Amino acid sequence: MSVIRSILITGCSSGIGLCAAEGLAARGYRVFATARQSQDVAMLQTKGLEALQLDLDDSASIHAAVDAVLTRTGGRLDALFNNAGYGQPGAVEDLSRDTLRAQFETNLFGMVELTNLILPVMRAQGAGRIIQNSSLLGYVALAYRGAYNASKYAIEGLTDTLRLELAGSGIQVSLIEPGPIASRFRANAFERYQRHIDKTTSVHRAKYEAMERRLTKAGPAAPFTLPPEAVLKALIHALESKQPRIRYRVTVPATLFIWCKRLLSDAMLDRVMSQVGKGETK
Repeated sequence: MSVIRSILITGCSSGIGLCAAEGLAARGYRVFATARQSQDVAMLQTKGLEALQLDLDDSASIHAAVDAVLTRTGGRLDALFNNAGYGQPGAVEDLSRDTLRAQFETNLFGMVELTNLILPVMRAQGAGRIIQNSSLLGYVALAYRGAYNASKYAIEGLTDTLRLELAGSGIQVSLIEPGPIASRFRANAFERYQRHIDKTTSVHRAKYEAMERRLTKAGPAAPFTLPPEAVLKALIHALESKQPRIRYRVTVPATLFIWCKRLLSDAMLDRVMSQVGKGETK
């Protein structure tokens, strides 16, 4: 890479975000690594990263972080990696309006607000890269993932629209669609489940008890789980290729399920995804 690029990354406290921040910094990027909690910002700073606090649920925090980054760079930002997010488990009929809204505030609304603050900067530069961290659950559904499925499907639709609207601007937009990646995703999902779902009054209680075992068991949550470096590899290509892909599918399940969606009838796909869900609750 001949020119050091600047990039803002959300959700860098662990997992994909932390791996991306450290990997790109080692590659010569000027990385602005952000996290919601102040202790995580301090941890990132001890790693030698330029770290800032950014809470996607808080508009003031988003504006403050963007202002701070642009002040440090003299008003330029070459790339944005929208990585932050979490998964809210629970049956659709057990999701309250507030629980569903909270899922969208972090995974979608905050991401869009942040992106919209960066776009004028990139338009003025005539160049930029925006990479959205989506999921295979942005194009296929699994039971008890309704809130997360909905937020990722929404990211896919908005990103496709944004890409069309940015044609000719010099700004490239890509989606990364990971399958199972080793991270704190399960631990964070379990915390949200405990906070928002009351299994004692639910007809899904038996399913929830099986889900609790999956969310709290040691080791990989699913077959074909890869380390976060697999996402970093896709991210580097999206940042550095002259012709970045529109979508990067990471892990075997991500590739397998898109072919299932393309080749199978809706009813057959339902049967496949139901079997996948049953396998997770054994």
